[in-house]
Amino acid sequence: MAQLGRYRFLSIAVIFHLIYIYSIFSIYFVSPIVHGMREHAVEMQEAPAKRLVLFVGDGLRADKAFQSFPDPSPPAGVPEEEAQKPRPLAPFLRSRVLSHGTFGVSHTRVPTESRPGHVALIAGLYEDVSAVMTGWKLNPVNFDSVFNRSRHTWSWGSPDILPMFEQGAVPGRVDADTYSAEEEDFSKDALELDVWVFDKVKKLFEDTKTNATLDAELRKEQNVFFLHLLGLDTTGHAHRPYSRQYLNNIKVVDQGVQEITELIEEFYGDGKTAFVFTADHGMSDWGSHGDGHPDNTRTPLIVWGSGVAKPIVNTTGVAKGHEDGFSSDWGLDHIQRHDVAQADVAALMAYLAGVAFPTNSVGELPLSYLDTDSKSKAEALLVNAKEIMEMYHVKENQKKSTELYYKPFPGLGDETHSVDFRIARIQETINKGYFEDAIHQSNELIQLGLQGLRYLQTYDWLFLRTLVSAGYVGWIMFAITTIIDLHVLRAESEALRTFSSMIFFSSVLIALDSTLFMQQSPYIYYAYAFFPVMFWEEVWARRPALIKGTTVLFAHVSSRADMVKLGVSALGFFGLLEALVQSYFQREIFTICYLFGATWPAYYGKRFVEQNLLLVSAWILSCMTMSVFTLLPANKVEDLNLILLGGSLMFAVGALYLFFEKSILVDAESSKDQCSKPGLDGLSRIILGTQVGLIALAMIVTRSSIWYIQARTGLPPGTKYVGWFTLVASLLLPYFHRFQPNNHYLHRLVVIFLQFAPSFIILTISYEGLFYFAFCLCIFSWMQLEHQVYNYTLQKPPQEPTPAHPLKPALASATERLYSLKDGDYRALTLADARIALFFFFFLQSAFFSTGNIASVSSFSLDAVSRLIPVFDPFSQGALLILKIMVPFAVMSANFGILNRRLGVAPSALFMVVMAVSDVMTLSFFYMVKDEGSWLDIGTTISHFVIASLLGVFVAGLELVSELIIGGVEFYDSKKDSNLKRKEPVQNGRVKANGISNGRAAS
Repeated sequence: MAQLGRYRFLSIAVIFHLIYIYSIFSIYFVSPIVHGMREHAVEMQEAPAKRLVLFVGDGLRADKAFQSFPDPSPPAGVPEEEAQKPRPLAPFLRSRVLSHGTFGVSHTRVPTESRPGHVALIAGLYEDVSAVMTGWKLNPVNFDSVFNRSRHTWSWGSPDILPMFEQGAVPGRVDADTYSAEEEDFSKDALELDVWVFDKVKKLFEDTKTNATLDAELRKEQNVFFLHLLGLDTTGHAHRPYSRQYLNNIKVVDQGVQEITELIEEFYGDGKTAFVFTADHGMSDWGSHGDGHPDNTRTPLIVWGSGVAKPIVNTTGVAKGHEDGFSSDWGLDHIQRHDVAQADVAALMAYLAGVAFPTNSVGELPLSYLDTDSKSKAEALLVNAKEIMEMYHVKENQKKSTELYYKPFPGLGDETHSVDFRIARIQETINKGYFEDAIHQSNELIQLGLQGLRYLQTYDWLFLRTLVSAGYVGWIMFAITTIIDLHVLRAESEALRTFSSMIFFSSVLIALDSTLFMQQSPYIYYAYAFFPVMFWEEVWARRPALIKGTTVLFAHVSSRADMVKLGVSALGFFGLLEALVQSYFQREIFTICYLFGATWPAYYGKRFVEQNLLLVSAWILSCMTMSVFTLLPANKVEDLNLILLGGSLMFAVGALYLFFEKSILVDAESSKDQCSKPGLDGLSRIILGTQVGLIALAMIVTRSSIWYIQARTGLPPGTKYVGWFTLVASLLLPYFHRFQPNNHYLHRLVVIFLQFAPSFIILTISYEGLFYFAFCLCIFSWMQLEHQVYNYTLQKPPQEPTPAHPLKPALASATERLYSLKDGDYRALTLADARIALFFFFFLQSAFFSTGNIASVSSFSLDAVSRLIPVFDPFSQGALLILKIMVPFAVMSANFGILNRRLGVAPSALFMVVMAVSDVMTLSFFYMVKDEGSWLDIGTTISHFVIASLLGVFVAGLELVSELIIGGVEFYDSKKDSNLKRKEPVQNGRVKANGISNGRAAS
């Protein structure tokens, strides 16, 4: 029954957590896209511009676009002293700021990736995170865009971006000319991607000399030209945004923008073209993006040409817009800065081109960019407000049609505050000539509309958050009840279900499902409702087991001193859990925890430390080493010396074990017969030697790959194939040990350590290899120490008072023996095992955070994966990054699985305790999730919740991985009995003696 309950529990854990992970998207990130709105366009005799050109410098930070630097690529013959003088790297764009147009900073939202950034710029909407994850290149949902509203759009650039706007528009309206995906090669000079785009645009206009139809099409109004310039993003990933290559790419882009601007102005000759230059996202100093760091969310916005206001110059001091100090070193303090939200750019482009606002746009028209009178501004902003209120109207009608009782948004709920009333009042104000007042009222209406949309987005929050909270708390109680039932009481209690309780819980479930059905709720809402009812019904039915198990677990607490000790332990337990929560924000907490953890063996006294001096020393050394990693920067730069140092230590471990294998295993209390098999000198040693050789090969090929990539000559196919061979061979080779197995647990752990060592050389850029070495040492020392602690505490003489009844000890002993036979000689869990589970949970977190910040997308570097996949491929490269992240957990699962067996507890017992503990953190992070505020806060809280919630699934996976990689492992323990003292082999946590295993004759 315990075995059946184990897999049932793991299955429920995985299903529950996978479903409930999605709850934050159901609650906080419901898709903003609705359909059925009427289009709204500003009515005017002539559009501000007859055509519009959009340049997007993918991955260009705002500060790098305007700051001054030494010339990164000085022409031949220029003196070194002259080249080192700082100067603007984008002089043409700077000239637009100084005398031709308006500029500012465009603030993006998380995730700061290319797809959502372009959607915000061109469609004016912020995709919810879940929608972004359903499609990288194409539309997961259909949305309107400026391109779709144009007469025709020509676009050039990356195959990752252009197709989604081409396929999302009216057929034939958008032309997308892209280079091949193979051109996005991190090992080559990426500025050629931008040169390709500029050349293609030049060719288009050159072709008009021989193609009269094309010439006529280009001269029509409401055309849009989109140049997607990916070189900056690719160069930044490969070299960082402060590198010479990145700065040189800015020069190339500026020169290209100047050439295209002059070409278009010359072709049309009417001065009726509007130009917009911006970026989809920025880039961090370590060459990545994705999270809400200001370097990723601040991008340049420069607009010039027809219909665009000229710069506002302050000749007496610092102009407006520079109050935050961000632009203090740009040399533009005298030019007024006009910051916007990224979605506002779509509204601006639609107005300039004279097309309708995209129907899904939430952008606010930035009036300071417009070169027109106050009346035109007021009328344009009113149309902008009508477009946003149209979305509110459609969304409100959808909500009304499904809610049993709809409560309208207070700001727009009565007749005197209705949308129609407000719009009529604004129009009347414009007619009276009070344009500034009308602009103010339109701004108020836009903000009310956005708040109303927000209100409708969050309408079901209270109901859903209550369901999800009840689900997580119910799961924790269900897990604790199951653990007590299976591994404390040995499943001896029966469920206590009454007719009235069944009626009650059934009625609750029916009421919830009926409400969801009448409100036409998504199917996943039914799952949110089902789990809390199921969990709490199970807890209620098994309350006798919960009560009895609690009595058993706390039976040893009889005196005041015991209660004080228990209270201190409980404070330490929950204190460490809270410390782990805070560690998601401050990695340095792990350093403090490791330093405290180094003193842990002293808790058991001087005698214990003296008996295990070598082991305790290894533990202290490993803890001190591990404490260093979380003091190092999470975002690293490539360091070949550290990579090779880590590889050398791994190679040394493998070589030493290979040479001293026999003596190591004999010293480890193994039988000499086991170590004297001829096979140890045969196939097993050949495979081990090959594993060690692969570590050396990994160091060689990594050194070669780094050299080629830094030289920008392209990664040779031979080097790439050798790298792939080394990685794959290292992962598969250990399975050949099955042909001549050595099941000693030390041998198995060394094989696993060597199996993943090449991965931690090829896929690392800095000190990660050193971390892998130190982490494996720390986990191994902990596993050995826990076993010694267990044996040491068993040796202590019992201090129980003599029972009044003389037969009580005999009856207790007989009862315990019956349970042991029934449960296969597995011992029951005790309160002390909670500490072991907590230690494992701590190591689980440490493996995530010691070398980086996994909660930040931008802490990942593509430098390492580009050694195997030099061409940009987010999913394949992401898979390699995940492989590297998973490696320490394979080592953890092996050691924890062995410890589980050495302590004699049932399989998965300790894993189940970890799963119960982990969701205390999950529930904390659930209430920390934000969908507004700074973009950094939003992205960080999403990441934290997803990671914490996935831990439940992850631990279940680790338990299964543990079964796979340590299956058949053997070890030998000294088990002291009052009547005999001898060594007995232990297999799978069960004592084998006299040919009997688990109460059955060995066959």
